[in-house]
Amino acid sequence: MPKISVKGEALPDSPIRKLSPYADAAKAKGINVYHLNIGQPDIKAPEQALEVVRNNRLDLLPYGSSEGSLDYRKALAGYYAKHNIDLQPEQIIVTTGASEALAFTLNSICDAGDEIIIPEPFYANYNGFAAAASVQVVPVVSLFDDQFKLPQLSSIAEKITQKTRAILLCNPSNPTGYLYTKEEITALGALALEHDLYLIVDEVYREFIHVPEMEHFSVLELPELQEHAIMIDSVSKRYSMCGARVGAMVTRNKDVLATALKFAHLRLSPATYALMASEAALGAPDSYLESVVKEYTARKNTLVNALEKIDGVRVSNPTGAFYCMVELPVNDAEDFAKWLLTDFQDNNETVMFAPAAGFYSTPGYGKKEVRIGFVLNEQKLKRAAEILEIALKAYPNS
Repeated sequence: MPKISVKGEALPDSPIRKLSPYADAAKAKGINVYHLNIGQPDIKAPEQALEVVRNNRLDLLPYGSSEGSLDYRKALAGYYAKHNIDLQPEQIIVTTGASEALAFTLNSICDAGDEIIIPEPFYANYNGFAAAASVQVVPVVSLFDDQFKLPQLSSIAEKITQKTRAILLCNPSNPTGYLYTKEEITALGALALEHDLYLIVDEVYREFIHVPEMEHFSVLELPELQEHAIMIDSVSKRYSMCGARVGAMVTRNKDVLATALKFAHLRLSPATYALMASEAALGAPDSYLESVVKEYTARKNTLVNALEKIDGVRVSNPTGAFYCMVELPVNDAEDFAKWLLTDFQDNNETVMFAPAAGFYSTPGYGKKEVRIGFVLNEQKLKRAAEILEIALKAYPNS
């Protein structure tokens, strides 16, 4: 039998989706599963985005520009201008979700065997993107007890080698919900300049800030990082349009853009309908996002309050995004999450979490933790917390 590639065999499973077959089997038995394992918003997308697809009059779907339509990139530049980021449309490459933006970035700046430094826990698919590009992830641990704030710069600096090409982080963070401050981003920028590295920041959750006195600060707001900063973005979370698969790679570095465009040429062009919907979404009134953020903040407060009342459970208190990290009184959170789907139900209901070990690169870390997304309404979140409390009392390995 022909062999599978070493790279393919080594590619890590997604902790977000790996338990899906067990959830499907539970649902096939008539059990209602509360999905808190995946960042799938349940809030309606902007009506403008839905209408433009619903009422289009296209007679065919032609190829578009590899970098995305000029109209959409102009609209994106206008959106960023509202957030103190001055950009030209040619500094934006539209991608198939933030996933492709990261893949383009790593393949544009790294060769096989190169390294990127990432504070952990981090978005699990970063491991996969790095493996697919034959790049080594070098983790720097951030601590639950510190609410996952940026590790000491010295602990990051000591990881830098001749093979290091970039520092990567998500701000606000998936999975921790931590919002990196202007001071932290500026300090990372200075470190990147000192060692001539790229600073890549995934900013797909930029709007979702839950503390009124805090603000998101973009890596592209640092003028000294003209050649070093790369920003990753997406409409998926902002406008509840995960299925549109429209993201962006944004940088002022002309060489990086020219190289990434070669990869964009290989996949020809972004999807036509998705671009139409994404451009229309940018025309939604400010009140749309304001109401969405308000709703997620209320959900966050409800979930955190409910979890903190459960004996033996520790929960981070996120300042951004729509996730929190939760430490459970179990030996193995992945085994517990699987058990919830295969051997447990309460009034014909159960809940699905993402085991957190997959959000770490260091073996053994996160073994007792899960990531929970507050992507359901408050009533469902309360019920999910209730199910968790009952399950922990029934679980044989608590």
